[in-house]
Amino acid sequence: MSVEYSVVYSKRKTMSITVERDRSVVVRAPIGTSTDQIDQLVQKKGFWIYDKTKHKQKYSPEGTEKEFVAGASIPYLGTDYRLDVSRQSFDGIRFDEKFEISRKSARRASEVFKEWYVQEAQKLILPLVKEYATKLGADYRSVKIADLKYRWGSCTPKNNLNFNWRLIKAPIRVIEYIIVHELAHLLEANHTERFWQMVKTQIPDYIRAKEWLKENGQILEQQP
Repeated sequence: MSVEYSVVYSKRKTMSITVERDRSVVVRAPIGTSTDQIDQLVQKKGFWIYDKTKHKQKYSPEGTEKEFVAGASIPYLGTDYRLDVSRQSFDGIRFDEKFEISRKSARRASEVFKEWYVQEAQKLILPLVKEYATKLGADYRSVKIADLKYRWGSCTPKNNLNFNWRLIKAPIRVIEYIIVHELAHLLEANHTERFWQMVKTQIPDYIRAKEWLKENGQILEQQP
């Protein structure tokens, strides 16, 4: 089975394979790992890679443009809220069991909502990262809310964490699962039994969170 892949070398101790949301295959390997060793791992994981790249939801075309009209449903923390377009003049978004924007803001609603989502993600995710890092005993350098088009979260070799701002549309338990997942990678690079046990100690029902993302991820990816 022929598989195209790229290699990222770092000071890590083991190799791992990631299938990104654009179907690209990335091998992360210790500095000095031979090409033969890397190719052997890729061939060994060939059927797993094939299965991942054929995932219908994960690799569907990027979300359709969200229509921001009065009465539209807007997702936030796992719940859909009604959108009202007000005749009053005000900037940004008002939220109190429903969303409200002015007619002026409605002209650039996609941009306005993205700004609001990013701000809310920062307010929610950053404290949760600190809380769960303490529980796990994981050290990180920085946390960034970013526009990760093909991933929900990531961690770098320098222990920096990145989270997709679109997560703010998901239920809080799903957000916590992604946070714990990335923090656990700071302690265990691969998806080993030890890795999943660390996740389970913090998120006992993490499998339900994974299934929720699998079934609803495409909704989160709608623009914005």
